[in-house]
Amino acid sequence: MSSSGGKWKQPLAEMQEHMLFYASEKYPVENSYSKYITQHGGSTNAFTSSERTNFYFDINADCFEEALDRFAQFFVKPLMSPDATTREIKAVDSENQNNLLSDGHRVYQLQKHLSSKDHPYHKFGTGNWDTLEVQPKARGLNTRQELLKFYKENYSANLMHLVVYAKDCLDKAQTLVQSIFQEVPNTNRSYSPVTDQPCKSEHLQILVRAVPIKQGHSLRLEWPIIPDLTHYKEGPSLYLSHLIGHEGEGSLFYILKKLGWATSLSAGESGGGHHFSFFEVYISLTDAGHEHFEDVVALVFKYIHLLQQAGARKWIFDELSAISETNFHYQDKSSPIGYVVYVASNMQLYPPIDWLVGSSLPSKFSPDIIEAVLNDLTPQNVRIFWVSTNFDGNTDSMEPWYETAYSLEKITSSVIEQWMEKAPDGNLHLPVPNMFIPTDLSIKTVSNKMNFPVLLRKSSYSRLWYKPDTLFSMPKGYCIIDFICPQSRSSPESAVLTCIFVWLLKDYLNEYAYDAEIAGLGYWISGHCSGFEVTVSGYNHKMRILLEKVIDRITNFKVEPDRFFVIKELFSKQYQNIKFQQPYEQALYYCSLILREHSWSWNDECEALTNLEIDDLVKFYPLLLSRTFLECYVAGNIDSKEAVSMIQHVEDALYKGSQPLSRALFASEHSSSRIINLEESKNYFYAAEGLNTSDENSALVHYIQVHSDEYIKNVKLQLFALIAKQPAFDQLRSVEQLGYITSLSRTSDAGVRGLQLIVQSSVKDPRYIESRFQAFLKTLETQLHDMSDDEFKKKVNALIDIKLEKFKNLPEETNFFWWEISSGTLKFDRIENEVAALKQITKMDLIDFFNEYVNVGAPKRKSLSLQVFGSSHFSEFKSEKVDPAEPNVVQIEDIFCFRRSRPLHHSLKGDLVHLKAHDIDHQ
Repeated sequence: MSSSGGKWKQPLAEMQEHMLFYASEKYPVENSYSKYITQHGGSTNAFTSSERTNFYFDINADCFEEALDRFAQFFVKPLMSPDATTREIKAVDSENQNNLLSDGHRVYQLQKHLSSKDHPYHKFGTGNWDTLEVQPKARGLNTRQELLKFYKENYSANLMHLVVYAKDCLDKAQTLVQSIFQEVPNTNRSYSPVTDQPCKSEHLQILVRAVPIKQGHSLRLEWPIIPDLTHYKEGPSLYLSHLIGHEGEGSLFYILKKLGWATSLSAGESGGGHHFSFFEVYISLTDAGHEHFEDVVALVFKYIHLLQQAGARKWIFDELSAISETNFHYQDKSSPIGYVVYVASNMQLYPPIDWLVGSSLPSKFSPDIIEAVLNDLTPQNVRIFWVSTNFDGNTDSMEPWYETAYSLEKITSSVIEQWMEKAPDGNLHLPVPNMFIPTDLSIKTVSNKMNFPVLLRKSSYSRLWYKPDTLFSMPKGYCIIDFICPQSRSSPESAVLTCIFVWLLKDYLNEYAYDAEIAGLGYWISGHCSGFEVTVSGYNHKMRILLEKVIDRITNFKVEPDRFFVIKELFSKQYQNIKFQQPYEQALYYCSLILREHSWSWNDECEALTNLEIDDLVKFYPLLLSRTFLECYVAGNIDSKEAVSMIQHVEDALYKGSQPLSRALFASEHSSSRIINLEESKNYFYAAEGLNTSDENSALVHYIQVHSDEYIKNVKLQLFALIAKQPAFDQLRSVEQLGYITSLSRTSDAGVRGLQLIVQSSVKDPRYIESRFQAFLKTLETQLHDMSDDEFKKKVNALIDIKLEKFKNLPEETNFFWWEISSGTLKFDRIENEVAALKQITKMDLIDFFNEYVNVGAPKRKSLSLQVFGSSHFSEFKSEKVDPAEPNVVQIEDIFCFRRSRPLHHSLKGDLVHLKAHDIDHQ
């Protein structure tokens, strides 16, 4: 459901969005809507943008009708009680507290701040206790009454659009919708979008220097433009973002990267409304790029000048149009919830004929419209935001909401023209035609309709798992190659060097592979605890070309000194910025560091990085690949013969020749990721001060380790999480207001299943939050006992329905099977077996499981509490250190001593050596 309105009263609109979830006249029990959705296999959420709010949910099909009725009550008779209003104001304030140290929020609000004070764009975008409680009271206003007034003024049926995605026929669905939504009041409100421009002449030709929270430098250039929404068939901003944001040879980013001045660049239309928008170029600068700021700005305008001289090129637009059309016709089926959100949003923006398409099919080449937008990108219209920690202490102004320090000066077009005259040329030019656009989109015939992957080929160098597409009929494929390299994480130095190697690979491939990415053929390289992983996916027609290029770069890797130092600088800033992570992210890091066998601390890796030089990587590269094993999976519109040929090519490149780069692993070198086995009936905890002394937020991560992969225990844990997730959120977040970030979820680490609670709070310390979680578990015990057999059966059926939902697309299927392969479980028929196990579970089985593994004092409970104390709770942290230990509570003082003292869970990859290849006919 999408609703227009608000006239940019965004804090009140967001508050309104939150309030509608609480209760309605028909369903007065608080949070009963969210509980019903969650416990019947669904999810629900909403978001508010500058001019509209979008509400949505999904649920198991047999519960859809009641869920839709509960949903409709948002717009019929919501309650919005005074108590709930106060609690939600606190929740909004908690969300704002989490955002105060976010550079994205800070810079965006600064951009808004430096606009016309009379325009809604200028206003604070989210709200806090001051704006929603203190200021209204000072003016004699009641926030709840203002919400009711806002609701009456904006929530009218004629301003709403509804999308329903159901298994019923259209006639039945229409009848259902009419019967349920006929009570939504229609007050025939009109919606008048803001037509004024937010930036007057005094807000243009400005250079703003701003101080961020995190280490680094960035540059934003933005220009007010006519929104692409006005000309969505012509797509002027799409055309310009394609060229200005291009990363191939001769592009703006290619030249900046070659000069060592930038590590990333993006360009395109950014936030606005129906009648105004901005075109933005964002550049992440290196230290050298920061020093050459004038040259960087000049090169941006030089490239824009090049485009203005070249004029709009029909072949470029036709290429973009062809790619867009191919992507539209061969798009992967999306989740129902994502699809209804997309269409409901489109219904607010486009005529009915384009509701299902939106702006995804630019089809009208109009040089005049493209050049009109291009001609707005001038020095006379620019707003430049230069962000760097180097400006700390050298600014004279403060943005009021986030207290971002900045200074502002006017910058004339003549100054920028002078910069352009002095700047290097760099041989900027337009891109060449894209060689990766697929022309063969045929679907291969599959004679063997296999449901699961098979081990197609096995050697001392590799295992090839294979599954052709038998469900989706898409001209797409996947090739995943996991390089198992024992040397990759043998020390902090080797871990960092492996990461630098991976980043340099991507850096070297960028300009070549960028065209492939545009054409729908992507690649990814990522490091992990046992080596690194290469994935190539997308249209299969030219997939092998890209794969062979990636392998060629791996096998002929050379360290380019200038790029090494750029990547080292990037890594150095990342390590420096770790302290600015959210406290709950810090707690998750400590959890991982304690549990995982092969993991190194941030401090050790940072110290190792500091001492690394080019020669270290030159020596490490051949060592990294000297012993390697390849775990491979090929899937999709690729026949088995081609799959074998692709992996044979990789083997030949690595292992063949007079001086092979790699050799097979020794039997003793095959390893896997393992985690420590916590002791039963022990409650371990690790406490630390937050790394950022300016962050008031504290965080608790409470981890309960339950069992290794086993069908019966798996489904008991899944069922418990399904039942407990929403009540935990309701109690700890909505009722007790402990923190906006609150979640209870299942975990799986190296095949070991568990539960994990995350709460981040500025109002309570982690020790208090821990006590409230324990209290919640005790109340949950009563709820489990009181649950009727019929209600329990519904929960079981809801989980079964979730499991039996078919894969919607090749990426979903690939992720599922690759997880089984990479983790070593190989339970490709897991769904069928877990469903069978679920059908055997009774309510007492679940209660016994809860009392054995999860409940406070459970005999087999193994818990680990990670407590990060923010600046507002430092005194509690100090008292925590000296409090006498409770029974069965063990404080972890030294992470590595503790890790060494504990046994490990067994590896799930123990029997893979004995697998035999499956014989199938090469199609």
